[in-house]
Amino acid sequence: MAATTSFPYPSAIFLSVLIISGFIFPETVNSMGINYGQIANNLPLPDDVVPLVKSIGISKIKLYDADPKVLKAFANTGVEFIVGLPNGYLSKVQDPAQAQSWVKSNVQAHLPATNITSIFVGNEVLTLNDTSLNNNLLPAMQSVHTALVGLGLDKQVAVTTAHSLSILETSFPPSAGAFRRDLTSCITPILNFHAKTGSPFLINAYPYFAYKSNPKQVQLDYVLFQPNSGSVDPATNLRYDNMLFAQIDAVYSALGSLGFKKLPVHISETGWPSKGDEDEAGATPENAKKYNGNLIKLICQKKGTPLRPGSDLNIYVFALFNENMKPGPSSERNFGLFKPDGSPAYPIELAAGNISLGNSSSSSGSGSSSGQGQVNPISNGGSPSDSSGTPYLSISSAPAMKRWDVIGGIPMTWLVVSLVMKHVL
Repeated sequence: MAATTSFPYPSAIFLSVLIISGFIFPETVNSMGINYGQIANNLPLPDDVVPLVKSIGISKIKLYDADPKVLKAFANTGVEFIVGLPNGYLSKVQDPAQAQSWVKSNVQAHLPATNITSIFVGNEVLTLNDTSLNNNLLPAMQSVHTALVGLGLDKQVAVTTAHSLSILETSFPPSAGAFRRDLTSCITPILNFHAKTGSPFLINAYPYFAYKSNPKQVQLDYVLFQPNSGSVDPATNLRYDNMLFAQIDAVYSALGSLGFKKLPVHISETGWPSKGDEDEAGATPENAKKYNGNLIKLICQKKGTPLRPGSDLNIYVFALFNENMKPGPSSERNFGLFKPDGSPAYPIELAAGNISLGNSSSSSGSGSSSGQGQVNPISNGGSPSDSSGTPYLSISSAPAMKRWDVIGGIPMTWLVVSLVMKHVL
């Protein structure tokens, strides 16, 4: 197991670091979730992560397993949890006894103190080109759901799975969104399961990868939620000024084409790296700040996408911490909002009053661009796979941000100083 580090006076120190670094979030951001990945050997103990998460107002966490240390640490906090059943367990839990044993040990044992609301069975299974995993996915989901029913937990805990955006064959324009034809026979029964049990469809969407794969064609402002000319879907006449919303609506269109128009879509992973290798275009602190900061602003506005303006944006940012043991290019280890010591990887400033993005007037790293009309919003926009056999197989896991500059008329800087002095003294 990876080593962990315990920090003294976690609440006050983390909070002071956040404010001094300009990491400020609006209180309304609590509708956003974050992925808590742990492929690292230098992360703080879960008990020390609790005050950090609470200080920034995150109310939802997605784990890639069901780590009992994390689930126990967050007991009685009210934070909602999605826990993962890793791909390596899919064949085992098809056995009803194994499924019930897993649910009892990893879910029921922590209820009701820890608010576990969902289990995602497998991560990006259908795009791993593993026939046995594909065949095991739905039976595993059904077996886990049956176990929940048997334990009387099915009304409290949903069962789902997370998909890479590369399950789409067509994604542009959004109205033409369609699943890969070779996966339709696998996806349709899964969608029937979602419709029957009332669970959401989870998708991992990363505009960063679309930009990284073709920075000369994909407009940076379009992927960073910055002002741009956008594009219009000729079939719906809807205008898209950011890639993520175009990706989400492409998924809605794909679902609709198979007769599942009412199925809710949740974004289980999205984010932007603050560092990368020389050939990883756009992986900078400034771009990460813009992507996540602007995303939070959109979430706080409580607006849906152009195709689903009234829908809830259930989005989980990837990730809480940088993870130093993740394989692959440097970007994989630098998606965190925080460094392992609890300090922000980069500042995000949002005023609590008007939810305006700090320094939002600064130009993007690519300079001003005139817009390139209709750009495929998904090309290579899925998350990369990790064949290392680690608990999750993508750069996802889901990423967070938060609040305050004034509380009760008291400037936060002074409040933080007071808190630190009280705690230390």
